[in-house]
Amino acid sequence: MAPFFLLLLLSQILLCAAVDTINSSTPLSGPQKIVSKGNKFTLGFYTPTQGNTTSSSSTSNYYIAIWYSNIPQQTTVWTANSDVPVTDPTTAALTIGNDGNLVLLDRSNNRLLWSTNVSIGSNSTIAVLQDNGSLDLTDANSSIVYWRSIDHPTNTWLPGGKLGLNKTTGVSQRLVPWRNMANPSPGLFSLELDPNGTTQYFIQWKDSKTYWTSGPWNGNIFSLVPEMTAGYNYNFQFINNDTESYFIYSMKDNNVISRFIIDVNGQIKQETWVSASQSWIMFWAQPRTQCEVYAVCGAYGSCNLNALPFCNCIKGFTQKVQSDWDLQDFSGGCKRRVPLQCQTNSSSAQAKPDKFYTMTDISSSQASQTQDSTTTSQTHSATSGGSHFQSI
Repeated sequence: MAPFFLLLLLSQILLCAAVDTINSSTPLSGPQKIVSKGNKFTLGFYTPTQGNTTSSSSTSNYYIAIWYSNIPQQTTVWTANSDVPVTDPTTAALTIGNDGNLVLLDRSNNRLLWSTNVSIGSNSTIAVLQDNGSLDLTDANSSIVYWRSIDHPTNTWLPGGKLGLNKTTGVSQRLVPWRNMANPSPGLFSLELDPNGTTQYFIQWKDSKTYWTSGPWNGNIFSLVPEMTAGYNYNFQFINNDTESYFIYSMKDNNVISRFIIDVNGQIKQETWVSASQSWIMFWAQPRTQCEVYAVCGAYGSCNLNALPFCNCIKGFTQKVQSDWDLQDFSGGCKRRVPLQCQTNSSSAQAKPDKFYTMTDISSSQASQTQDSTTTSQTHSATSGGSHFQSI
């Protein structure tokens, strides 16, 4: 037992000394963390804040995540096991597996939760957290890099990372938002390069409805993103060859902390950290207004830029899942407060008949639709008259 105890103690000491590397003899578990050499990024088990939610659940979910080391407002840039959370990080370990891949293991149930899942011809791999925010799986004895987290983004695209299409495999590098503010599992929206081969990016809802495009790359900017020419603080490069197409960017000033995200409500945003205000300041967003995002408020919801929150239910409806709305996930939409008579098959003489309720200042330009036994109702942002069917 003594050698095992000493090995365990050594791994604890090494990880507590803020090293930047994980290898087969120093797994990461529990409260342990690794920190990039320049102390810019940290990796460890992370649990999102629950926010102002009405959910009765007290169980915390943990995820392997990377976050900025020196920003007080803990901000993650990448998560590994977004779909498979850990409930007890002391029984889980991020380590190098027998095949050389970086793996997350549930040791209590002897279960594989996540893996880099690449072909490796070496038994000497290590995982190193870099100062650009990327966790790199490399060969300890050579310069070979097998895998980089920065090339497998979740909801954040960091400077130096690719966002594009592998033409050989057909695999797309894309941004997908968190489901809500406390759940990093994939949401309903996505940003990716046109898989049909054009040089423009799309934002889609459920991989089916495109509600924004960058326009094609003209050699300097994307044609529908004129902000790229207005004193931009970034260097851009669009690569398009026989094997891949991708967009990459870097900062003109490496002391500036900037990130590109897709948020839970389907907007893409370029943000910069401002130390003076201790906050993220948005440089630009697309679509330009939140209400232009397709189906952002869900069925029977309405979007109003002059209200907080911007999503509300139309008259006669209430939030379908209040706890989701508390976490800024409005996609579940609204439900009727009172069922329609045609739905209840009521023939009571006292029952009031169903009828249309007229609404003013409603636009159907970005409608998300749902259908019941008598009508189709739409949810949208605001400009012209409309109506919906309800029991009154």
